[in-house]
Amino acid sequence: MARDVICGMYVDERLAEFRVERRGKTYYFCSETCYREFLRPEQELRDTRNASVLALFAAAALMALDWLHIVPEPEARIAMFLITTPIQLGVGLVFYRGLLDAIRSKQANMDSLIAVGISAAYLYSAVATFVPDAVAGIPGEMPPVYFMDSALIVGLILLGRYLEHSVKQGASEAVTRLLDLQPATANVIREGREINVPVEELKVGDSVAVRPGDRIPVDGRVTSGQSSLDLSLITGESMPVDVVEGDSVVSGAVNLTGFLTIEATRLVSESTLSSITSLVEEAILSKAPMQRLADSIAARFVPAVIIVSICAFLFWRFAADMPLSFALTTSVAVLIIACPCALGLATPAALTVGVSKAAEYGILIKGGDELERASRVTTLLMDKTGTLTIGHPVVTDVVSFGPMSAEEVIGIVASAEYGSEHPIAEAVQSEAKRLGVELKRPTFFEALPALGIRAVVDSTSVMIGNERVLVLEGIKANDTMRARASDLEQQGRTVLWLVLGGQVQALIAVADQVREKSPEAVALLKELNVKIVMLTGDNGRVARAVSSKLGIDEYAAEVEPAEKSRVVVKFKATGGVVAMAGDGINDAPALAAADIGIAMGGGTDVARETGGIVLMNDDPRGIAAAIDASRLMSRKIRENLFWAFVYNVLLIPVAAGVLYPFTGWLMSPVLSAFAMGMSSITVTLNSLSLRSYRPPWAHST
Repeated sequence: MARDVICGMYVDERLAEFRVERRGKTYYFCSETCYREFLRPEQELRDTRNASVLALFAAAALMALDWLHIVPEPEARIAMFLITTPIQLGVGLVFYRGLLDAIRSKQANMDSLIAVGISAAYLYSAVATFVPDAVAGIPGEMPPVYFMDSALIVGLILLGRYLEHSVKQGASEAVTRLLDLQPATANVIREGREINVPVEELKVGDSVAVRPGDRIPVDGRVTSGQSSLDLSLITGESMPVDVVEGDSVVSGAVNLTGFLTIEATRLVSESTLSSITSLVEEAILSKAPMQRLADSIAARFVPAVIIVSICAFLFWRFAADMPLSFALTTSVAVLIIACPCALGLATPAALTVGVSKAAEYGILIKGGDELERASRVTTLLMDKTGTLTIGHPVVTDVVSFGPMSAEEVIGIVASAEYGSEHPIAEAVQSEAKRLGVELKRPTFFEALPALGIRAVVDSTSVMIGNERVLVLEGIKANDTMRARASDLEQQGRTVLWLVLGGQVQALIAVADQVREKSPEAVALLKELNVKIVMLTGDNGRVARAVSSKLGIDEYAAEVEPAEKSRVVVKFKATGGVVAMAGDGINDAPALAAADIGIAMGGGTDVARETGGIVLMNDDPRGIAAAIDASRLMSRKIRENLFWAFVYNVLLIPVAAGVLYPFTGWLMSPVLSAFAMGMSSITVTLNSLSLRSYRPPWAHST
């Protein structure tokens, strides 16, 4: 069963007459009205507004005729009939179309209740006008008419729909903004000339020119130029990101300063922007587990309401021996007030607003199931490398034991490692580049497996490696050197010994640095009462140092990639809801094994495909925001469903006249229409409060 994205009703895909396919997704509709609104939302919105205004003006005229007695009674009733008929058969035609669609598809919808209700009021009033004795309790009596009620019901319901769809349309603005980020054309360089082509025609390998102020049309790699990019609407990052030749760029980013040439690495349909838009749309169309119960009830609700309406009519007319007009009032009031609009909107309204708002902060929640599980997370397993740390080693300390400065130490080590692709060598060379140190090519180079390297730089013999290099060469280090090295190792750092001419000259420490925002992320998660466990393949010393720095109480060290999923299963067996956050290919099995996987934005495609929540940036605080936002959205869904159920449970009996024997008060169909509209608007406005959501770290700023 599918859900009508306009009104929220449950639709059987096999029987649905109206459907639309967009970007590989099929949308099903319960009636032509919803179908047309989906295709032309702005026009339908204006039409609904104009129709409601016309019906309400007619109702005002009918009210004057009925209450002010400015026209004699028989003529007034005929005038009311003439005013009401165009409203009933013209403006109200939308409800009759919905009723016919329901009959054809053999499943009741919301329009069924409204059409039956206004028809009963209109037809009874027409008979009471032209053949009064047929419905009068006493021959010659003028029975009451409900022309005003019929027109006012049409006007109020259409006004409610207009307001409801207006706020829903505003709630979907995030998806629209995402679609608007995709440029329509791109400047492709072919045979030395720039050609402006539709983005759909771009191929992998095409060279694309991007000028300052332009949006990047496709995911790619910078082949020339350097610039700063505004990624705020893609990842939620507020600061521009600098890119140079060789860096990757994503579609939708704004080129702020320099001229760039990029090589397309993906088709537009497979781009980051397309993926984000698809994920947000899928989430909005998905169902949370709580909604499935509501859907199963709603599917049976309309027929049940019609039965209740008939029973109310029969009871008051025949068992209680009340006038026909009285019995008709209760019957119509039940039909009008029982429209399950609020029930159908409870989940989609909150999902539409909440998922769209989360996307603005670079948090993509893939669907209702993922939302539900994320809201109940009790334990979070976090991969260390690439999640809590930056994912590659950097130089953290340079300790010189002689006359050499730190820059000189870095210069000679980076020169000795010149051209090496070892991660530690790259870390030293990056530090040399940062310091502006000029490198020299070694005249001799020898790798010492599991130990280090031996080289000759500028006629100087150089050895670099771990402490075992000293043993190999028979070199002794003094107690001060060993104590300093031990202190660095206790901090979880890898220590390199620099030996020049047979003498230890310096130590260089490298480590995978903790991300700047990781300590704050851990603190936020603790505030959310989430137990944190760090997983790492590093040794216990490194794991202990990193977890201590971050304030994480529990960790698992020396965990092989294949073992991560088994660790997840072990924690799931202890109870609660277990989440896993990671970024690499080796994290994918664990992400899949967890109750909810959270993939970091800088990670691999495999991790992003496996995760139920995807962060479009590498800020670990996004994990806390994803859990926090999921809890808030789930709370809003529960509130919406509670009020929708309570509304129907309490007010249907009231509309049926249960209070009349005790208070003498009977709910009119007009009041029922007003209450029905307000219930839907209340649910939608409650959902719209999610638009003010800010991530936890922003609460104090």
